[in-house]
Amino acid sequence: MAYSWYKAFHLIGIVVWFAGLFYLVRLFVYHAEAYQKPEPAQSILKQQYELMEKRLYNIITTPGMIVTVAMAIGLISTEPEVLKSGWLHIKFLFVGLLLIYHFWCGRIIKQLEKGENSWSGQKFRALNEAPTILLLVIVLLAVFKNSLPLDITTWLIVALVILMALSIQLYAKKRRQNEEKLTDENLIKTN
Repeated sequence: MAYSWYKAFHLIGIVVWFAGLFYLVRLFVYHAEAYQKPEPAQSILKQQYELMEKRLYNIITTPGMIVTVAMAIGLISTEPEVLKSGWLHIKFLFVGLLLIYHFWCGRIIKQLEKGENSWSGQKFRALNEAPTILLLVIVLLAVFKNSLPLDITTWLIVALVILMALSIQLYAKKRRQNEEKLTDENLIKTN
């Protein structure tokens, strides 16, 4: 019975943690782009994004991480023999990368607040894809365990990374075109 409770709250923690990570880096995108706005909009947006980032990180994302890790420890305590499984060690590696990503996001919050982060919205968009790849690998390992087809999985991840990179580039191109169009329309209106 304990195993089922641990597993249920482990999954809930994962959902909360990833939702927070996905939205947090999206806020970084908007925060970085706020620096391109004229005053007073820049200051107002910067203040609002700082507040949202801190609250999201401290009230949702970090508790989601804590629940996920605590329930994983609970799961392992009910079946300690699973620690002998190779797939779990690989999963721990990817969860470790996710933990590093989580705490790195906390550092970025502080850098943005101090105006010490020079990343563009475009770079943050790319960074926002990292947890997607980690989620994919972690879930596949948890589902397939030792029977994960590494060749197919590797190609799937490579294809996903390429698709994400292309999507980010296409979005950036479309966004530039829209901005140019708006600029042209504003020039026509003022003339």
